[in-house]
Amino acid sequence: MADVAVQKFTSFAEFFPFYLGEHRNPTCRVLHFIGTSIGLALLITAVVSARYWLIPLAIVQGYVWVWIGHFGFEKNKPASFKQPLYSFMGDWVMWYQLLTGKIKFSG
Repeated sequence: MADVAVQKFTSFAEFFPFYLGEHRNPTCRVLHFIGTSIGLALLITAVVSARYWLIPLAIVQGYVWVWIGHFGFEKNKPASFKQPLYSFMGDWVMWYQLLTGKIKFSG
C-alpha cells in the first residue's frame, strides 16, 4: 500500500479506498468501531447532560482504541496523521458501513 505521506488525494471518494486498505485487519476494524461508538456515546451524553467535560474524554476514547488497532494489529500509522479531515470522514463512513453490514467486522 502506498504511503499516505507521498500520495495526494483530491477528493474523499479517491481517499476512501486507500482508507479501507489501511483497515484490513478485523481486530483493527472492531477497535475502530468500539472507539467511535464510545466516543459518540460520550459526546451525546455530554451534550444532553450539559457535562461538557466529557467532550475531551470522548475524543481521547475514540483515538485510544483506534491507535491500539493500528499500532498493535494493523501494524501501520493511522491515516489521520497525514490526512486528518478525510480520515475523520472515513472513520464515520466505515463505522456506519460496519453498523449496517456493508463492511464485515471479520474476513
